[in-house]
Amino acid sequence: MNIRSLTRGDGVVIGAAVVLFIASFLSLYSIDGLSSSQIPNAWSSGPVMLGVILAGIIGAALIVVARGLPQVPKVAGLDLGQFGVAFTVFAAWSALGNIFDPAGGIDDIGSGTSNGFGAGTGLIIALIATLVMAGAAIATPLVPALQAALVPAPKPVAPQPYGAQPPSGYGYPGAPAPQQPYGAQPQPGQPFGQQQPPAAAQPQAAAPAAAQPASADFSPFWFAVPVPRPLFGEDGAPTPIAELAPGTWYLAVEQRGATLVAQTQDGRRGVLQDTSGIQRG
Repeated sequence: MNIRSLTRGDGVVIGAAVVLFIASFLSLYSIDGLSSSQIPNAWSSGPVMLGVILAGIIGAALIVVARGLPQVPKVAGLDLGQFGVAFTVFAAWSALGNIFDPAGGIDDIGSGTSNGFGAGTGLIIALIATLVMAGAAIATPLVPALQAALVPAPKPVAPQPYGAQPPSGYGYPGAPAPQQPYGAQPQPGQPFGQQQPPAAAQPQAAAPAAAQPASADFSPFWFAVPVPRPLFGEDGAPTPIAELAPGTWYLAVEQRGATLVAQTQDGRRGVLQDTSGIQRG
């Protein structure tokens, strides 16, 4: 599960689920003459626990899991995220019913039985949490502000001084150049056997990309995507060959109109059709 694929809307859903869980330990009812410590909480009420607390928490979990998985599983033609949204709406609806009639069927037994009987702190907070949760789940695909990444992509690594050793690893601007083979001639002003600095190795790394038919003014660059986006094959097949995840730097090796040809960490190349909002390194 990739946490960087979560959006701000998912963060609101997670926060509301935490508040809902806390509300389950607070008093369900408000009864005249009794303190909150003498009144049961949601764990003592099966309808509230199943219809409000667990329904909301399960819905939030399904939404977050569906967002973090590279391939969302489907049940009866619907993905997990859609089931999660349905659960959160159901939890909000159930919480609203308990607010209107906290006593349930008790108020139909005799006269005046429900006098001084009302919704407690737990029910009120549960209603607010489920409404926020359902609203965020429904609005996230529609509101661009909620679609932004919850965890922003890391900043590009600052250029290293000449001769300094950069950190190792793939997936960031300024990756180290391969070590010179034995017997190779060092560059002028470079001690024998020392690795070439990243600035000297960049033309070699860009050489394979230069062989492709790219724009005359295009230069390879590092970029990160704001949300997960599919990478399609260069043969034009409709099935994606990989998914680009936020928080990872990829190398753009060619530009074809409004699309980019990108290279993944394992060396695969494909076409990124949606280039809106990418962060250049």
